[in-house]
Amino acid sequence: MALNNNNKNDSNKKGNNNFFNQNPLIVFAIFSIVIIVVFKNFITPDDGMMSNSMNPSANSVTKNINYFQFKNLVKEGKLSYVAIGQTTIRAYIQKGGTKDIYIIKKVAGDNNLIAQLEAKKIPYGGYNETNIFSEILFSWVLPIFIFFGIWMLLANRMQKNMGGGILGMGSSKKLVNSEKPNVKFDDVAGVQEAKEEVKEIVDFLKHPDRYISLGAKIPKGVLLVGPPGTGKTLLAKAVAGEADVPFFSVSGSSFIEMFVGVGASRVRDLFENAKKEAPAIVFIDEIDAIGKSRAANGQMGGNDEREQTLNQLLAEMDGFSSDKSPVIVLAATNRPEVLDAALLRPGRFDRQVLVDKPDFQGRIDILKVHITDIKLAKDIDLKEVARLTAGLAGADLANIINEAALLAGRKSKEYVEQKDMVEAVERAIAGLEKKSRRINPKEKKIVAYHESGHALIAETTKGAKSVSKVSIIPRGLAALGYTLNTPEENEFLMQRHELIAEIDVLLGGRGAEEVFLGEISTGAGNDLERATDIVKSMVGIYGMSDVAGLMVLEKQRNTFLTGGSSKEYSEKMAENLDSYVISLLNERYAIVKERLETYRECIERVVAELREFETLDGSKLREIISTFEKEKDMPSLMHYEGSEIESEIKDEKED
Repeated sequence: MALNNNNKNDSNKKGNNNFFNQNPLIVFAIFSIVIIVVFKNFITPDDGMMSNSMNPSANSVTKNINYFQFKNLVKEGKLSYVAIGQTTIRAYIQKGGTKDIYIIKKVAGDNNLIAQLEAKKIPYGGYNETNIFSEILFSWVLPIFIFFGIWMLLANRMQKNMGGGILGMGSSKKLVNSEKPNVKFDDVAGVQEAKEEVKEIVDFLKHPDRYISLGAKIPKGVLLVGPPGTGKTLLAKAVAGEADVPFFSVSGSSFIEMFVGVGASRVRDLFENAKKEAPAIVFIDEIDAIGKSRAANGQMGGNDEREQTLNQLLAEMDGFSSDKSPVIVLAATNRPEVLDAALLRPGRFDRQVLVDKPDFQGRIDILKVHITDIKLAKDIDLKEVARLTAGLAGADLANIINEAALLAGRKSKEYVEQKDMVEAVERAIAGLEKKSRRINPKEKKIVAYHESGHALIAETTKGAKSVSKVSIIPRGLAALGYTLNTPEENEFLMQRHELIAEIDVLLGGRGAEEVFLGEISTGAGNDLERATDIVKSMVGIYGMSDVAGLMVLEKQRNTFLTGGSSKEYSEKMAENLDSYVISLLNERYAIVKERLETYRECIERVVAELREFETLDGSKLREIISTFEKEKDMPSLMHYEGSEIESEIKDEKED
């Protein structure tokens, strides 16, 4: 975690001094051996009346004999000593420098043994059959050490998992990643507006004097907001890299543990370390893990771990001083609506920077960044890939480039080709091809007509998205076929005719089944669900009908804050809404079927292509439709006019 040589030396010293703290099991083993040796040196077996000369030695020989043999030795008077225990008897015979020890199992009821020993003048005595050392070791010492060892093992594991300290409490060293990133703004593409917003932070960190001299207060916190995968973390690293300051990064969930007070302690540790290295940047990813609204559950206060952690974070941000060594907190979230109001007030995270999904030119720039280490064929067209990936984030684009390289590697190619890129895009959008999922000819025919209906309506309806590819090869979890509609640019607003066009396209699959096969299947279930949702949104949210006029029937609420939406209109309004949804869907369905009847022969040609080749490119589809329209001498309904976005960008650059 250290960033300078002094801290490194200190950490090395701590590592040497804390060897025993870091290796508790080794300490336990050494301590156990020492204790056993001490006990063994001071405690010897107790043989009662036995003299030292009778104790076992290296020259003794131990034998087991029966009681009859033992009585004969007593009668012969050959024994030098007899030790009587509760269940066994030890008989000793001294022969010069050696000593024989006989162990005999005691026989109950022999009351004459003592008298016989006294008659033969054989010394005797009692002895404790249990070795005192063994008894103490196994009865007292060993259980205590086993319990101690288990406790140390569990404590060591908890210490590793929770970041150190006593049971991990109060330490965040292993949870915080500290570095000086080499990432620069040139390495971040597709978020030009966000880069411009955060460039001033670099100036704050490099030249704080010019602002402090004017009496200005340097901002304490900047909140990066955007969908997952758009590059919020990368942008934060670029800020630290451009300013050449330490970068302390931690995830919001790392503060939360099972012990109350751990999170607050870790927040204190994090900011103390950052202040020591100031000027510095503290980056908290997924801050919504600790910064959720405290009023979300209907209670204005509480004493749980998350709230204590949030309170400590607010206190630390308020404790910053506007000196020459600023610490700026960057945080990232994709759910800003759930954050507590105290976090967003001026003086804390008073600046919000939107890191959104890239536009057409942004996707091209991101693709250029990620292909630097990829061997590309000459036919690669990044503009075409950018057109196919509208709505995808930077992480998705990086994954597509990598997936294309993997596909080329599986086929033992030397270079990544354009078709590998297109296949990678399809994998990202529609899922993996299920070539092993074999469908019978009947289902294959149904799918071909279904997808042909979607494709033709999409190409002959104003406001619909152009078709990039039609396929009857199963993909993903349940799709038996798919029609890939990819707009050239991200869409943030949709007009009423565009929503109607989307409804028509969704109904095109079911319409084709009914018109050409005379019977419908279950394949249109998801299409009908989506079409119904669009109509309900047009009425209840967007005010695009006369049913409710400008009255909003369904408020767009966050389910985390409210626990779900509630019905706020009358039963009569509900009936009118249902009637309108049914009538509009039936109206659009009739129009779709009429369009399909008009293009009946064209649909048959598309189906024939699909059944033979299983896939059909958008350009080939438009060629079939155009040829049909010319043959029938009918006005063209196709709306595709080429790369409009590309022309607009080119015109802007020329201006």
